[in-house]
Amino acid sequence: MSVTDARPFRPTQSTFFQQSASEGEKYKRPDCNGNLKLKFQVDRGYDPIKAEPAIQQLRNAVADCKLIDTSEEYLVKWLIVQDFDVDRAERMLRQSLEWRRVSGADDILDSYAPSDVLRQYFSMGHIGNDRFGCPVFVCGLGRMDIKGLLSSLTKKDFYNYLTWMFETFSKTIQEVNNKRTGYRTTRQTLVFDLDQFSMMNLTTKPAGAVMNGGGAIVAMIKYYLSNYPDSFRRIFVINAPSIFPWVFGFIKPLLAQSDVPKIKIFNSNKKEWTSALLEEIDDEQLPTYYGGNMTDPDGDPKCPRKLNMGGQVPHSFYLRKNPPIAKDYMETLNISAGVGGKKKLKFEVVVPHSAIRWEFMTDGGDIGFRVLNKNAEEIVPLNRVDSHIIMEEGQVTCNEPGQYVFQFDNTYSYLRKKKVHYHIVVDLPDNSQ
Repeated sequence: MSVTDARPFRPTQSTFFQQSASEGEKYKRPDCNGNLKLKFQVDRGYDPIKAEPAIQQLRNAVADCKLIDTSEEYLVKWLIVQDFDVDRAERMLRQSLEWRRVSGADDILDSYAPSDVLRQYFSMGHIGNDRFGCPVFVCGLGRMDIKGLLSSLTKKDFYNYLTWMFETFSKTIQEVNNKRTGYRTTRQTLVFDLDQFSMMNLTTKPAGAVMNGGGAIVAMIKYYLSNYPDSFRRIFVINAPSIFPWVFGFIKPLLAQSDVPKIKIFNSNKKEWTSALLEEIDDEQLPTYYGGNMTDPDGDPKCPRKLNMGGQVPHSFYLRKNPPIAKDYMETLNISAGVGGKKKLKFEVVVPHSAIRWEFMTDGGDIGFRVLNKNAEEIVPLNRVDSHIIMEEGQVTCNEPGQYVFQFDNTYSYLRKKKVHYHIVVDLPDNSQ
């Protein structure tokens, strides 16, 4: 019996927007060319004829923006989660585009690689595709040592990884689409296994960690829903403990109303959740451990080549074991706490396209940091960085000459003073004489 009520699963014969005029072929199996012939087609959840005017209004409203996707399928996602309120959908989309600019999401798959601790102990893997042609990802959340992971990551690492993971979801969806013709999916199916789930992992905040476990999970959900709307076809939560309805009470307000019916939650009754998984995922696309017949080449039923199951993070990964050390060439700033706890450093850039490089660390805790151009516009947005745990390094290209300002901000700390050890240099472009 499921822990919370969910709308019964009823396969429909309706396709997505571009195929709305007709039912099309009822697909069954992959053909020799890799075209996934689907057993069922995805319920689009809206009337495409009525949606068309709203899509066009939204397209016109964001005509000044550079979108990552200009298709109707992409635009309608923002409308669905905002109940087809064009103004709200536009505002949400613009905020997400700004987030993409600041986070570097467009290039994250090329510019970032997960650290060893994330690759080995963050449980998430693409195991196959469901009967609707959507990629299936499994997360062994219950077995993840969230406390250990947070002790091994800076805030920057954590958010970079989330961005990388969600962009990987999008890339996988695109790869699935590229392997077939006709039907085009825009969603994925997610399975969260809460076996061995512990409230201690959610409420304990390790010394110097990014946040507590509950905060990390909420941040992950907010990040996903704010920037990848209407991106899951189904979420299965299996092996949910008795406290999960209480936990879900905190998560549910974050969800769009259109997303809530897509979530199915089950307790530890394996027969029940296995039956639900196999109703929507073929057995050859599901590890034996979860009720299918897929194994690794060596027969492992958990398929660790596709999915790592988390586990305890060794203390050797903890950042507190190796705090940063100030270098001889660094200068020092003493920054008071509370009101007045700001210091600015100004650098003059003469040659266009010069780069300003920085490295700094702090004694006494984290510090707010941002970079502004000559027009007082943020080119590196204000963010609290964990420079007391790991050396903060970065650079920015200055396309225009002028004065650039580095600002260190400790106004949020009422009692603790900070000492900043820094080294900042201006590098001329390679083609300058």
